[in-house]
Amino acid sequence: MLAPGAEVNEECGVFGVWASGEDASRLTYFGLYALQHRGQEAAGIASTDGTNILVYKDLGLVSQVFDDGTLSSLTGHLAVGHVRYATQGAGTWENAQPMLGPVAGSTLALTHNGNLTNTRELMEAVHRTSGEDLTGELGRGSSTDTAVIAALMELVSKRGRLDAWDYGAVDADTPLYLPVADADAAPPLSISATARRVLPLLRGAFSLVFMDEHTLYAARDPHGVRPLVLGRLQRGWVVASETAALDILGAAVVREIEPGELIEIDANGVRSAHFASPRRAGCVFEYVYLARPDTRIAGRSVIAARNAMGAALAREHPVEADLVIATPESGTPAAIGYAQASGIPYGQGLVKNTYVGRTFIQPTQALRQLGIRLKLNPVREVIAGKRLVVVDDSIVRGNTQRALVRMLREAGAAQVHVRISSPPVLWPCYYGIDFATRAELIANGMSVEEIRDSIGADSLGYLSVDGMVAASGQRADALCTACFTGDYPIAPPGTGALPGALASVRVPGVYRRRNGAGADGGPATRRVTRPDLSAGSPRLTPVDAPGESVPVPATAPEGTSR
Repeated sequence: MLAPGAEVNEECGVFGVWASGEDASRLTYFGLYALQHRGQEAAGIASTDGTNILVYKDLGLVSQVFDDGTLSSLTGHLAVGHVRYATQGAGTWENAQPMLGPVAGSTLALTHNGNLTNTRELMEAVHRTSGEDLTGELGRGSSTDTAVIAALMELVSKRGRLDAWDYGAVDADTPLYLPVADADAAPPLSISATARRVLPLLRGAFSLVFMDEHTLYAARDPHGVRPLVLGRLQRGWVVASETAALDILGAAVVREIEPGELIEIDANGVRSAHFASPRRAGCVFEYVYLARPDTRIAGRSVIAARNAMGAALAREHPVEADLVIATPESGTPAAIGYAQASGIPYGQGLVKNTYVGRTFIQPTQALRQLGIRLKLNPVREVIAGKRLVVVDDSIVRGNTQRALVRMLREAGAAQVHVRISSPPVLWPCYYGIDFATRAELIANGMSVEEIRDSIGADSLGYLSVDGMVAASGQRADALCTACFTGDYPIAPPGTGALPGALASVRVPGVYRRRNGAGADGGPATRRVTRPDLSAGSPRLTPVDAPGESVPVPATAPEGTSR
């Protein structure tokens, strides 16, 4: 259940479009709107007309960051976009995506969904190669694994390889990666050649969408942890985290981008190459909660999977009750499935205030306690005197369910039976979901009966792992169930290392000023031309254009990225 002070936070959404004669930034805007559920902290779009790359990004929702003037400044038929939830790296402007950087005479604009597990090792290699005076996004204060990938792309494009990296080291995923076809090519390398050398260095979950001035690229890790799909427009192509983002554009779904695949899209069409052999381990929590219900993943309708989870839950944990209700919106499909399988009527016992978003609520204890009342309100006429089955997708810390049960009892519910359409969450996620630490997970330290007593429910039932996997329609060995079972398909970070933790060099951020006026009466804005790292902050030049559209030359000098 997503509520203020939410216990399970999404990862990110990525989107890219190459469409001749189309306004790519506006298509990307609509695509990001469809992916807003995957991240609400920041949004950004980079576009190109074939000569310059412009980027506009800010903290906030897609509708808050972009307006008509902003999108009008982002010209061109090629664009990439990103919505962010900070699973790794602070929620600051410097960490918003796309990330930019020079690569072999071109400019790279990079977006990432997922989380690397070897960020610390990669960052150490970057430092050993470059020293402490970092350039690019890392030098300007980004603390994300995405910025590390951008730095690797720059270094490898110049040198042909990462001199400070131990290429002879072997881990569990090493056999998956294929030999580099053009390993003898001399630097500087193209973005395509660079990507084929950098991707095998990465471990963890990564669905990448990136571009230069002419080509759209997309790549997915060998396990395919996070979804990524390819669609066809009348005059081009689109890649996105979910099929729902293709639907909103009227794009036809072509196929999933395969685990271990790198694709390139330009005026010559789509080209595909594999940098690794697939070993599928798609995130089962996409089916439980993360993805939109109207999305399809690996050929399976998400809403059908959630309906099936609810039906399996009714078979595994039946109860005598008068009404099935959902915690909207994420619990609704499973609640409908529970009602259909149990024969208990389904009703709307809770009304959600659509206009209270998570970004509206500040993370203070007082607001967390009030948050659920701001977002959900019980319908007394529906639930008073009734024995309720309340279906939700998960319990992590238990705070949300505890407040919900209390609220339902105060509204007159005779009994409250909580049913969860997933197993107990016992382990942290290292692949892009911001779960609590293991010490904070309520199921890690309590039995089901103790959790029931803690949240104040009359009974509590979780869906089994087998029931969840069967409802997903996927093979058990093609799914990652680590947060429920502790069986990690990719080795977690080393002992004592937080996933993706980086020592951040703080550099003052460059923020778009929402107030004040420019020469044309519009909002005053600032353009970063080249970072003045010796002075500790970027040089700023006022421009008379709406928004913070930042051009990067096609032949960007070293260190230029915004």
